[in-house]
Amino acid sequence: MKSYQRFFLTYLLLLIFGSAQAQTLVQTIRGTVTDKILQKPIPGATIRLLTVTMGDQTDEQGMFSIQGVPVGVHAIVVSALGYKEVTLNNLTLNSGKELVLQVTMEEKIIEGKEVVIKTAKKKNVPINDMSLISARSFSVEETQKYAAAVNDPSRMASNYPGVMMADDGNNQIVIRGNSPSGLLWRMEGVDIPNPNHFASAGSSGGGISIISSQLLSNSDFVTGAFSSEYGNALSGVFDLKLRKGNNKKREYSLQAGVLGLNAAAEGPFASNYKGSYLINYRYSTLSVLSKSGILDMGAVTNFQDLSYNIFLPTKSMGTFTLFSFGGLSDQNYDAKKDSSTWKNYGDRYSSKFISNTGLWGATHSIHLGSSNLLKTCIAFSKTRNAYHVDYTLNDYNNQRLYEQDFQTQKITLSSSLNHRVNSRWNVRTGVIGNAIWFDFFEKYRPKVDDAMKTSINTKAQTQSVQAYLQTQYRMNDKLTAQVGLHALSLLLNNSFSVEPRAALRYEMNEKQVFSLGYGLHSQLQGWGIYFANATDSFGQATMPNRNLGFSKAHHIVFSQQYSFHKDLKLKTEFYYQHLFNIPVSTFDTNTMSAINLQNDYVRDPMVNKGKGRNYGLEISLEKYLSKQFYYMASASLYTAKYTASNGKEYNSKFNGGQIYNLIAGKEFSSKNQRRTFGLNVKMLYAGGYRTTPVNVDESLKQETTVYYMQQSFTEQLPAYYRGDIRISMKWNRKRFTSTLSLDLQNATNRKNVYDRMYDFSTKSVKYVYQTGIIPILNYKIEW
Repeated sequence: MKSYQRFFLTYLLLLIFGSAQAQTLVQTIRGTVTDKILQKPIPGATIRLLTVTMGDQTDEQGMFSIQGVPVGVHAIVVSALGYKEVTLNNLTLNSGKELVLQVTMEEKIIEGKEVVIKTAKKKNVPINDMSLISARSFSVEETQKYAAAVNDPSRMASNYPGVMMADDGNNQIVIRGNSPSGLLWRMEGVDIPNPNHFASAGSSGGGISIISSQLLSNSDFVTGAFSSEYGNALSGVFDLKLRKGNNKKREYSLQAGVLGLNAAAEGPFASNYKGSYLINYRYSTLSVLSKSGILDMGAVTNFQDLSYNIFLPTKSMGTFTLFSFGGLSDQNYDAKKDSSTWKNYGDRYSSKFISNTGLWGATHSIHLGSSNLLKTCIAFSKTRNAYHVDYTLNDYNNQRLYEQDFQTQKITLSSSLNHRVNSRWNVRTGVIGNAIWFDFFEKYRPKVDDAMKTSINTKAQTQSVQAYLQTQYRMNDKLTAQVGLHALSLLLNNSFSVEPRAALRYEMNEKQVFSLGYGLHSQLQGWGIYFANATDSFGQATMPNRNLGFSKAHHIVFSQQYSFHKDLKLKTEFYYQHLFNIPVSTFDTNTMSAINLQNDYVRDPMVNKGKGRNYGLEISLEKYLSKQFYYMASASLYTAKYTASNGKEYNSKFNGGQIYNLIAGKEFSSKNQRRTFGLNVKMLYAGGYRTTPVNVDESLKQETTVYYMQQSFTEQLPAYYRGDIRISMKWNRKRFTSTLSLDLQNATNRKNVYDRMYDFSTKSVKYVYQTGIIPILNYKIEW
């Protein structure tokens, strides 16, 4: 080949390759703009991109569409006559999927013809406009981006001030020193059962979330002094919102990784209809990896889940949705039938654990006149927690030691009415009714040679009712006041509570905001506690806890936040929680309190005479994502105490005293946004939880771990330290986006102490350690 031909061919190839590389990838940004209170579409709103000279206006349905937008990170400004301007920053647009936004706008305060409000540009403001304090919104991107969050809302929330994981093998969270069981889960405005795989009876968490992040929209997390619509909770609230599927274009995603195989699909039902579907299915690969020896889990672990959200708008009858999530999970461990491998008693135990949860719901929303929005929801849920333990005898036969099967079914009907009196004054009221059916069974063998005893055996039903009323008044541009009431009733034993709530928010200037909140809160006991069996002095079977009242708490929170600039905020919160009416043992010699319950149910007779107090200080410095960089540093100092039936005050189990947390992340993108490398880290140092000293002599005699109950939680476990790393690589191509990620949970491989127990093989007290390093590899493709 002649030299000029080689030169021409090389030049042509370089031209083709270069143009292909330089080709700008584009995608569509579209969405809907609605009124924040009444959720009505806002026609004529202007949407303007700040990163490129592009924009659009909403139509009569409040919808907009901006096509041909270059992929990358963008910011938009939404403005409309009579509403506060909204700025949305750090919107990541990928080539594989359209970016569909749900923008809500707050009405301006009008005095006569004068507008007296200024543009507001706030980050992480709660979706619920009635949450004025100790609340923030979180995005799906946070559950995906934060190190070790692995698409799990609970693990993501453990990065926030005052929040700590209960242990490494579970996603239960401790909020401000409270028991994890004090957490409330909500979805689409209705209370839901614990939405986690491998959940124990009476717990609020599990091994991994059932709900896929594919379905979640921006949602709220609240840690104290909740607004009036939240009831039956003492520590915190997850208020989850579901994303609508793309109603213009069918889109898909596939994931494969350590945690499972995941497939999602969304799209319109018809080209001329605004309804959509969104569905996700996941199947665990843990059992495959365990059997292959890649992961040594010590047991066969399986789980799968399915979730969906179907959006069905009508022209004149309002909007309907159908939503659901369901998860099946089990874990099996079989002892080896070889006595030469038995090093201690634990090697002779076999067990099987089952945790199944499902919820099916439907909502209807309709505008009544120009100032009212009525939303009604009906849901059916079912849970099953089953567990049995067998002991391998010397002849290799199994002796059943424990058996449990707790099944609950519930029908929930809720309805809420939002009413706008004027631009200053909003009112929200609602009612929630639950009908619950139980089938609880539990029996155990105190010792291997003892007869089986039945501790719970009941089939029952009951009802609970909640009602609330809250009103918010914006006195002026700076001052907002809110008051309300929440009522809770349990028909099982006619327990009843009326709870006042109030909050005040003062925006001194564009940089500084002060908030003050108060609330009286109450919570039902775990259902299994009410139905625990006991024998009275006459030898008759009784349910001593059936008439227990609610656990209650006064919450007081003061908050101050200062914005150094639009992307950097310093926030300080002081809180005090006075817990009372807490179930404690009826016996002075027993220091048990419901404050320390983490999961499962207590069978001992109890009475509502216990108390507790939690107080602390939380300081956080947060830099929001800008220029592809974010960080949050926080320090939480707290005390958590409880008073037992003997009148003495003790540390609670969760009184670690201190939490120091640092998370940070940085992305590095190529100039054409085709490749993005992400690095996210987390460093955590916290005081150890509390434990009770082991009575070695009695443990040896009784062949089980026995504690010095009068010294409950007097000893503190070693401090908890952990570092997590997440690295990712994202590729934007013409028709799809792919992401490869690796999460290294506990990257330093430090095995933190979980507790102490008596080891019969060595006849000594030993530490029980938590998990070491866990690598979670995942590959995702979207198109």
